[in-house]
Amino acid sequence: MGTADHGNGGEHKEQRWHKHYDEGVPAVIDFEEVPLHGFLARAAEQHGDRPALVFMNCSFTYAELYDKAKRCANALRSLGVKEGSRVAIQLPNIPQTVIAFHGAALAGAEVVMTNPLYTLREIEHQWKDAECDLAIVADFIFEETIEPNRAKLRPKTYIVAHIPDYLGFPLNVLAPFKLKRQTPKRYAKVQTGNGVHEFKKLVEPASNAPLTLNRGIDDIAVLQYTGGTTGLSKGAVLTHRNLSCNAQQIHAWFPEVETGREVNIICLPLFHVFGLSVGMNWSIWAGSKMVLVPNPRDIPSLVKAITKHRVTLFPGVPALFNAINNFPGVESLDMTSVKSCFSGSAPIPRDVQERFEKLTNSTIIEGFGMSETSPVSHVNPLKGLRKIGSVGIPMSNTEAKVVDADDDTKDLGVGEEGELLVRGPQVMRGYWKCDDINADVLRGGWMHTGDLASMDEDGFFKIVGRKKDMINCSGMKVFPDEVDEVLMAHPAILEAATIGIPHESRGETVKSFIVLHEGKSLTTEEIEAYSRENLAGYKIPREVEFLDELPKSSVMKILRRELRDREIAKGGS
Repeated sequence: MGTADHGNGGEHKEQRWHKHYDEGVPAVIDFEEVPLHGFLARAAEQHGDRPALVFMNCSFTYAELYDKAKRCANALRSLGVKEGSRVAIQLPNIPQTVIAFHGAALAGAEVVMTNPLYTLREIEHQWKDAECDLAIVADFIFEETIEPNRAKLRPKTYIVAHIPDYLGFPLNVLAPFKLKRQTPKRYAKVQTGNGVHEFKKLVEPASNAPLTLNRGIDDIAVLQYTGGTTGLSKGAVLTHRNLSCNAQQIHAWFPEVETGREVNIICLPLFHVFGLSVGMNWSIWAGSKMVLVPNPRDIPSLVKAITKHRVTLFPGVPALFNAINNFPGVESLDMTSVKSCFSGSAPIPRDVQERFEKLTNSTIIEGFGMSETSPVSHVNPLKGLRKIGSVGIPMSNTEAKVVDADDDTKDLGVGEEGELLVRGPQVMRGYWKCDDINADVLRGGWMHTGDLASMDEDGFFKIVGRKKDMINCSGMKVFPDEVDEVLMAHPAILEAATIGIPHESRGETVKSFIVLHEGKSLTTEEIEAYSRENLAGYKIPREVEFLDELPKSSVMKILRRELRDREIAKGGS
């Protein structure tokens, strides 16, 4: 398997971006070599009596969470899990997700986080490819998808979790009835036996004795499945070092974070590496209280959690900040506890950023990352120079450069656009069972991101698009993110997503999908006139389609590929 530079970020030579680090942020971190199976032990020792997580009317201290994770580890061992076994976890953001993840780590297993929204085909591919023999799944997933198709799936053993398992009275009694009535339903009874176990009934009676492990910092911790840079779903091999270092890099970037005192809202799904690292792992490293929100699309519950628990840290995505901005009555709510927000996955429009910061009196810093980089590699400074529209500067122990998109031996200069390359201790070992792809993606010791970027004179990087998203109009490059940013600055436009569609003479032309603010109206002609004032002629959308909503992933990222698929299905334009 090909490898990138997994040291502490090259030779640590002085870089142009280092002078823009906030006071107290080191260019080079002396990392603590703590594998993930040491995270909760460390937190329990340092912050045992502090609250670790809150979920509705359920709460655990760090000592209690560590105790439950140890019991989970022993329960997994009793079911045949060994060091190096791969355990799938397919759960929403509930306490069992945190317990299961760290329980699996304490058992020496390698974790395969699985999206609860996956179809049978996607689940079958992932679990077969990862060679999972045991899966921890939500009851409604088990009933609807797993149980009728067990013969097609690799795992022979299932641990089934119910959302209300750890709720206190009266919610533990009332929640099953409410969850069963939801569409789709979120509660189901299961028949145990034949390799099926219920989570709480299995875990709570298990021993809480710590297990002795031979797993080291450079062993595999997680197979994080992603479309990656080459389209097919592949497992990014993330080691304990990758994930541990990234948690420490994130923590170092926020020197004003009070260890053991912060409240981090975990609304991004934990099966996604953004939620996993910037939400759960950073919280545990810093001894922060995690407030779990199972559904990021449930904006009323999200806003209520922020105000009730006086959230101070908010990792999110632009669509979430935008949704809160437009939540009815938000101006009357007190969300001033929020201090620091971390935005990723897509560019955040300036007006969205400025409105949210005004509502909360917080600072949103935009960053960049990938599943393959655990995920964070770049971020804007929190206190110093912050460039809205950029993804910031490389984190501690991280190097980045821009190279010619067609010849990576040619480093590009300030302001030139090319492919972004990254290296540092958070870069994956490679893709699972993909040696041929790894040789290409990790060639020369650098992670080839597939993102097109430029670097300015201060070392701030701007993502201008994906190589595969770039629109070629008669040889002229159009980056969809730029078009979307212009469109979303229009007061009538809530969201926009731009793609390239086939054109007989130009090769491709620009099409934008637009969602309007409620009660607003806009014509195609008005959009074209507005675009003409703000974009070069070849970048102006030649086609516009109005939608009630844009397709989004489970982390609220707009899915341009789905829009492209729709166009292909109807024969393009």
